[in-house]
Amino acid sequence: MADVLPLVEARLRTALGEPDARAAVTFLGADRVEVLRFREGDIVRYATLGMSAQPMSDPTAVLADPVKGPRAELLLSVRPGDADTDKVLRPLAVLAASPQVEGVVVAPGASLDVGGPLWPGAPFTSVLVAEPGGLVEDLDLDEPLDPVRFLPLLPMTPNEAAWKRVHGAQALQERWLTNGTDLRDPSRGSVPLD
Repeated sequence: MADVLPLVEARLRTALGEPDARAAVTFLGADRVEVLRFREGDIVRYATLGMSAQPMSDPTAVLADPVKGPRAELLLSVRPGDADTDKVLRPLAVLAASPQVEGVVVAPGASLDVGGPLWPGAPFTSVLVAEPGGLVEDLDLDEPLDPVRFLPLLPMTPNEAAWKRVHGAQALQERWLTNGTDLRDPSRGSVPLD
């Protein structure tokens, strides 16, 4: 069976260009996760590479299937400005390792909490996993492997995360849209939630 990661990196390069930086993080009991940085005008995109090496498995399953199961990588787009967004590398790698370490399946609509600011001074401590397919198309793999999905991450303030738990992901996304929220602004405040 072909190694998935070179195919994933090729798809990222095709969609986003050449990365201008990369960092690797290894966690005890998990495979290495890299985070690649791509620049496009005034937007910086961070993409994980390594999460899709193994399929995510149902945390209630007795044995993890080594072949079948959803595969994904994470994408975060920000307008860096004065924020030190490059410090997001470790939190992103932690999120990408969570399926292996914690046995979670990361899917659209989920909230992922990093337990602290995404980068120093960031008003965000969690992200909303958005629907794939916009920025980087799914990568189809040979049967019986599931395709790799590239899941955009939308930073959430603690208030937005709490509101989302009550009202749902779709309601929060509609609130952002209605208010013209710039989700790439690294220092934006919480959307009005009353």
